[in-house]
Amino acid sequence: MDYLYIFGGLIGLFFGGEALVRGSVSIARRMLISPLIIGLTVVGFGTSTPELLVSVQAALRGVPDIALGNIIGSSIANILLIVGLTALVWPIRIAAAAMRRDIIFMIASVLLLVPLFAMGELGRISGLLLVAGLSVYLVLTFLSSREDTTEDENPAAQSSLIVSVSWMTFGFVALLFGAQFLVDGAVSVARGFGVSEAFIGLTIVAIGTSLPELATSLIAAFRHQSDIAIGNVIGSNIFNVLGVLGVTALIAPISVSGRFLSFDLPILIGVSCVLAGVLLTRPQIGRGIGVLMLLGYAAYLYAAR
Repeated sequence: MDYLYIFGGLIGLFFGGEALVRGSVSIARRMLISPLIIGLTVVGFGTSTPELLVSVQAALRGVPDIALGNIIGSSIANILLIVGLTALVWPIRIAAAAMRRDIIFMIASVLLLVPLFAMGELGRISGLLLVAGLSVYLVLTFLSSREDTTEDENPAAQSSLIVSVSWMTFGFVALLFGAQFLVDGAVSVARGFGVSEAFIGLTIVAIGTSLPELATSLIAAFRHQSDIAIGNVIGSNIFNVLGVLGVTALIAPISVSGRFLSFDLPILIGVSCVLAGVLLTRPQIGRGIGVLMLLGYAAYLYAAR
């Protein structure tokens, strides 16, 4: 039954995330928001909803290692696994000037976790600080979107407003139940096999909650929409750290075990800086870099045991 819970939870997260993103992107396009802004905000937030619901569920059930492992592990998977696979499908062209602010926010958000994790617990004050940072990012992004709006979208080709809202509603409900099933199954399996809850959160749960990001980025890659693919990853990581972790800490304070500060967080900071360096110095992320990222993710999973 535990494995059925995990499988059912993953299915719910995948289809729920896809439905939520489909509805929200359709509404955003009706508002003539540019593809990069859609990827950084609407898609990034929508695909981070599974992480939010799973982490909140885990924190409320007294398993903080799964809550933190889900957020940190999902952010690492976004960079190494999703960017790697996406680059294999189609090289990701980079508009570094357009996303410089977003890259800076991504790096600053993960560096902010160092002093917060060092305190040993993420309380409501820490959560408020993270959410405030997300609010600043959203305000700056939407102010800049006024200059980046595009008029080449055909509103008539988009779904009707009722259909879009229906997709969003279905997606949220599927995500809610999927998160509950995934947490229940993962906790039972971890305790049954004597595997640490942190490792389960960093691997099974993190990859499961990253399925919407993976699906969205791969679909964008097949359609040669590099802006949405890379914007989805950067935006999702910003929402993971500032939004998901911030909201979770506001709802239920999270104790931080030593392994996150000494191992997993430094890995996240390192791969974030590598991604930032590639985005700011190269015209595209090719298949060679994609392979290196996938090998890096395999090495991380091996070392994280």
